Amino acid sequence: MRAALTALLIFFACAANAQAPREAALIAAAGAGDSALVARLLREGADIDARDVDGATALLAATRSNRVAAARLLIRAGADVNAADKLMDSAYLLAGARGHTEILKLTLGAGADLTSTNRFGGTALTPACHYGHVDTVRVLLATRVDIDQVNPLGWTCLLEAVILGDGGPRHVQIVRMVVAAGARIDLADRQGVTPLAHARRRGKAQIVEILRAAGAR
Repeated sequence: MRAALTALLIFFACAANAQAPREAALIAAAGAGDSALVARLLREGADIDARDVDGATALLAATRSNRVAAARLLIRAGADVNAADKLMDSAYLLAGARGHTEILKLTLGAGADLTSTNRFGGTALTPACHYGHVDTVRVLLATRVDIDQVNPLGWTCLLEAVILGDGGPRHVQIVRMVVAAGARIDLADRQGVTPLAHARRRGKAQIVEILRAAGAR
């Protein structure tokens, strides 16, 4: 079944990119998780960092579909973990945003740029906090990523977790982790509203208690 799906994806990819059929096949195979075909195409000389019409590389295609084995193969072969597509997503940033923790670890081991930001101006940590990816946040907090980085909205990762999170167990745990990691709990948004004030406004009682216990007033 996978072989048939891969073949179909490659057919359409090559039809859309007739000038570089081998590279189009590589990107399609990576997205389908066909590691054997990825390896063969690389041996045959396919450009590992070739891009599709959206600017995505084979590694980005593998990351988007959370194809860990294909991503590992590509990274070991030298794929650029910081190559970004037209939406400003790199494998590192996308893995963080989608909670693809195993691929995130691979990108971190291959020189991911911790200062890079997505199209919303946040680091990989920002959307990971937003979407409640607990394990991903834990991995990123063990790096040198700027825990207090402020995006164009004036929000830190802590504010994202408070404002955009659902207040459930995952976001409560993330707030606890971020606070324990040393995030500045006094950093307010552009309107001067603090994480504590946002939590109170939204009735997120557990988060209020975490912030108050950490000294927020």
